[in-house]
Amino acid sequence: MTSDALPRHVLARIAAFAIVAVAGIMVCAAGVRVRAQSNAAGLEVLQLRPNFYMIAGAGANIGAQIGPNGVVLVNAGTAQASGGVIAAVARLTPHPIRYIIDTSADPDVVGGNAALAAAGRNITSFAVGSNRTNVAGIDLDAARVLSHENVLTQMRRARPGATSPFPSDMWPTETFEERRRTMYFNDEGIEIIKLPPAHTDADTIVFFRKSDVIVAGNIIDADRFPMIDLARGGSLKGEIDALNRVIEMAIPPGPFVGLPSGPNATARLQGGTDVLPGHGRVFRQIDVVNYRDMLVIVSDIVQDMINRKMTLDQIRAADPAKPFRARYGATSGSWTTDDFVEAVFRSLTNAKS
Repeated sequence: MTSDALPRHVLARIAAFAIVAVAGIMVCAAGVRVRAQSNAAGLEVLQLRPNFYMIAGAGANIGAQIGPNGVVLVNAGTAQASGGVIAAVARLTPHPIRYIIDTSADPDVVGGNAALAAAGRNITSFAVGSNRTNVAGIDLDAARVLSHENVLTQMRRARPGATSPFPSDMWPTETFEERRRTMYFNDEGIEIIKLPPAHTDADTIVFFRKSDVIVAGNIIDADRFPMIDLARGGSLKGEIDALNRVIEMAIPPGPFVGLPSGPNATARLQGGTDVLPGHGRVFRQIDVVNYRDMLVIVSDIVQDMINRKMTLDQIRAADPAKPFRARYGATSGSWTTDDFVEAVFRSLTNAKS
């Protein structure tokens, strides 16, 4: 596909994206510096705030808020990585895991629910080591697993590509149906916000208000194009709306009186919201803007091709995501560039049908 084939407004979007992306890279290069450490399980623990960490390499990125009341984890990672996650948390604090908040029903988000909950203690537990169970055999002293009701609904169904639902010990033990659930823990307000159907119809983000950290889950993947899972209720419009919601909530760093120089040239720029994607590096607001703009540009290109009566095969061959393929593309794995283009195409054509 040549640039001559694109309408002017799409070309203008691509040019604007390039300018903003360079600015974002400059901000990141100047300032994003966090303390990181690795453990024997191959996990990386990054300190974002005095009491907030990201645990990477366990599946989906895990947010960990720690304090005297205990630990709040956002996402549980995979079942296979749960032992390493438990060990990583134990190195950060002697206090138990109290809550696990699932941002979706993906296996890399909920796989560690059972093991991490069993290793923790909820706030109503009488004592560490107690073993109260109900008639269903559920440990009443385990950490609470909290999610939107749609997460539980998805987990009780057979998963795509699987023959059975998730085991019941992985299911959330506490759910909510409202648009926003709040809690106050470790001297911090926490908002759990239900998003429109985006990656799936069960997406939430978790906003730690004092820390100024948003855990976005799998609506953002720093390493690949957005995974819009139509089979589980995801949608292109909802994905764009969800990214816009994160952008509206996040605050950029600055304004700057002067950039650091000398020995402090690589010091972290003060202020600004950190956004934890489902996978990959920590985002700032400008990164979410770039990610959103990339999605809008590709959808505009695909929409133009649909308007010209091109078929899905013709659109794939024209490679509408080419400007961003080097950064986000994949030709193999669970979510390829072709999968992304097809999801955009089907979302746009279904919206008109």
